[in-house]
Amino acid sequence: MKQKINKKRFVRYKEGAELYSMCQRKFEQMAKDANAVYKLDKLVLVNCDIFEEYLETFHVKG
Repeated sequence: MKQKINKKRFVRYKEGAELYSMCQRKFEQMAKDANAVYKLDKLVLVNCDIFEEYLETFHVKG
């Protein structure tokens, strides 16, 4: 039986840090560097699609 993977497009800093197995401070900085941050008043969300595209630029080949 195949399970449907429910992947969120937007996450908060804490959830994103857990999702990508890094500390929250590092995730926040990388999200800002990737221009993946959306601010709605006090709510801050990170676009995972943009973040992952940025993260791929660090891929070590070979």
